[in-house]
Amino acid sequence: MKITFMGAGSTIFARNVIGDCMCSESLRDSVFALYDIDGERLEESRTILEAMRTTMGGYGKIECYLGVENRKDALRGAQFVVNAIQVGLYDPCTIIDFEVPKKYGLRQTIADTLGIGGIMRALRTIPVMADFARDMEEVCPDALFLNYTNPMAMLSGFMQRYTGIQTVGLCHSVQVCVETLLRNVGMLDKLDGHRSLIAGINHMAWLLELKDKNGVDLYPEIRSRVDAYIENPDNYDKVRMEYIRNFGYYCTESSEHNAEYNMFYIKSKYPELIQRYNIPLDEYPRRCVAQIEGWKKEYAQLLESGIKEHTRSLEYASHIMEAVVENKPYQIGGNVLNKNHLITNLPAEACVEVPCLINGSGVNPCYVGALPVQCAAMNMTNINVQLLTIEAAVTRKKDHIYQAAMLDPHTASELDIDTIKKMVDDLIEAHGDYLPTYH
Repeated sequence: MKITFMGAGSTIFARNVIGDCMCSESLRDSVFALYDIDGERLEESRTILEAMRTTMGGYGKIECYLGVENRKDALRGAQFVVNAIQVGLYDPCTIIDFEVPKKYGLRQTIADTLGIGGIMRALRTIPVMADFARDMEEVCPDALFLNYTNPMAMLSGFMQRYTGIQTVGLCHSVQVCVETLLRNVGMLDKLDGHRSLIAGINHMAWLLELKDKNGVDLYPEIRSRVDAYIENPDNYDKVRMEYIRNFGYYCTESSEHNAEYNMFYIKSKYPELIQRYNIPLDEYPRRCVAQIEGWKKEYAQLLESGIKEHTRSLEYASHIMEAVVENKPYQIGGNVLNKNHLITNLPAEACVEVPCLINGSGVNPCYVGALPVQCAAMNMTNINVQLLTIEAAVTRKKDHIYQAAMLDPHTASELDIDTIKKMVDDLIEAHGDYLPTYH
């Protein structure tokens, strides 16, 4: 069996996913094909993974493929393809995504999922994903594409609507949502044996139901503790707790993410909100710098001290592959096309995050029904931007980029239309060859 990892220069993530596969008896003898366009980073990943493979019994084989000219060979015959690319990296593209909008007074926190930063990230990534899809349709048409790259809904939605590749989008936030909430409100003792239902869109999927092991609804007690949490100046998950207070439900992704997915919290006319809700402006660039420096130190330490055995992580990827190969059931929260209206009050062309059953036939999304109307409305403010961004990428019409930015909740709450268009033009110019030509 062959498992291909696109963007294998993301060494820490590649180590987790492939290390997880090495922990599985049905996956560990696979050929692990590593693909990247950065030779130095690819070699670092090869070094770490070869050492890990040796430590864990010497199963399987690692192959490396460098550069676009070797991409088809990396994909050829793969049963599973894991995608973790970042087009344009932190420098220059993430820097551009933050610094150009900042000149117009538009501040962001993470900028990888929605907002003007998410839009630009999608526009430079979708053409590369389209190239992947064309190659896969030729050399591994039946492979399951596991997408981890953000903006999740835009990229997965593009693959699901405009290519013939079976695609599921995977995020870390569903797995940790319940535990984070219960820890926040001092109810972690209710975690064991809990039952939950999560559905919506990526990074804004709603914890619709939460019951303890005895079937008792935990939301009434949680809601009674929300005010105390928000009023504590030392707490950082306040935006999501505000969602409970104002919309009735908690959502999957962190408050620093959700602070920029709406028009409520990052407002130049209300600067006091930043401190009140502990919103970390420019958070992602700080993380990037810290991660780059941290990895340099960690890599040097690993080379000096040796590679230890890997402990299987919470990531879905290896469990999905295992479930398909062994034809055994496994449930995930996956990002899939909303065909057959899995969520009845969201559009069929939207990419939604719903429970999915994995088995030998692949990914089988589960019907959810209607979201609470206020939750669906919040999701739609994001889906509008997602669909228009995909439309821009497919048609290459600049007007659709303008429209996506104009309908973005945070952008529109801060800037007028003429300024939004000028900012988009500046961003397109700054990204240069990382973007195709728009007309």
